[in-house]
Amino acid sequence: MSAIRFYLDEDATSKRLLQALRNRGADVLSASEVDMLARSDEQQLVWALEHQRIIFTFNVRDFYRIHSDWLQSGTSHAGIIFGKQEHSIGDQMRGLLRLASIKSAEEMINTVEFLGRWL
Repeated sequence: MSAIRFYLDEDATSKRLLQALRNRGADVLSASEVDMLARSDEQQLVWALEHQRIIFTFNVRDFYRIHSDWLQSGTSHAGIIFGKQEHSIGDQMRGLLRLASIKSAEEMINTVEFLGRWL
């Protein structure tokens, strides 16, 4: 089973969160680091799948709709984690690391998780 590798979309990107995750050994990239700013949500999911990364986003409405549409059409994604901007950087970090300590990248394929479940 492969370890989860994170991809923070434009909405969820925070330098403090990136650094906190990296300081604890997480493999994490942001949309800005891979030149994916201002790309569509679908393009973000395709990029994440191609690079075997689970996307972390605050954009529940749009990404959940895409997730549902893709499942119906048989299109895969690497996995989506939904967070809330109200969660502190510390809570976001702890939730993401807890999820990654329990689930594998393979278990995340075509699934969604809500960060609040892992806090």
